Amino acid sequence: MPAPITEEQNRRDREVLLDAAERLFYERGVRAVGMDEVRAASGLPLKRIYRFFAAKEDLVVAVLERRDQWWRASLTARVESVADPRERVLTIFDWLAEWFAEPGFRGCAWINVSGELGPSSEAVLAEVRSHKQAFRDQIATWVHATGMPVVEPVFLLAEGAIVTAGISGDPAPARQARAAVATLLGTP
Repeated sequence: MPAPITEEQNRRDREVLLDAAERLFYERGVRAVGMDEVRAASGLPLKRIYRFFAAKEDLVVAVLERRDQWWRASLTARVESVADPRERVLTIFDWLAEWFAEPGFRGCAWINVSGELGPSSEAVLAEVRSHKQAFRDQIATWVHATGMPVVEPVFLLAEGAIVTAGISGDPAPARQARAAVATLLGTP
């Protein structure tokens, strides 16, 4: 009889599974990737995968939830390393430019998944909306500290830069949006 699976092994296997699924879904899209490919990439048997996630939709939501935690924590760490409120807001776009220039950048994972599954999956759509609202709330916090009433324009410029860079494959939209935000915030 095989030894029982420990909580630590469960945690490691779940992380391996999420890593494999995230990479595949982001590179190729959710619908283009079958669960057999997720199985092969993770090295876990399908039976074990389905113990973690009863349906592919559940796996997609878990991937997006985990990516949200990493993505927003990374952004927060970078922005909050800057003391000046105006510069903090501009740093959002510096961080975006670096992300856009990373090898394998394929745009916003939430927008990509929403385009594929949002109309047919309430759970996916809820996760996408949650991420976008949390991102907007982060921006609002940093913009409010400047004393300028420009939360929505800054948020829309950030989102527009993300979408445009995802389509064009060029990090320039982050610099262009940064320049527009600098104008909105005025001269320090």
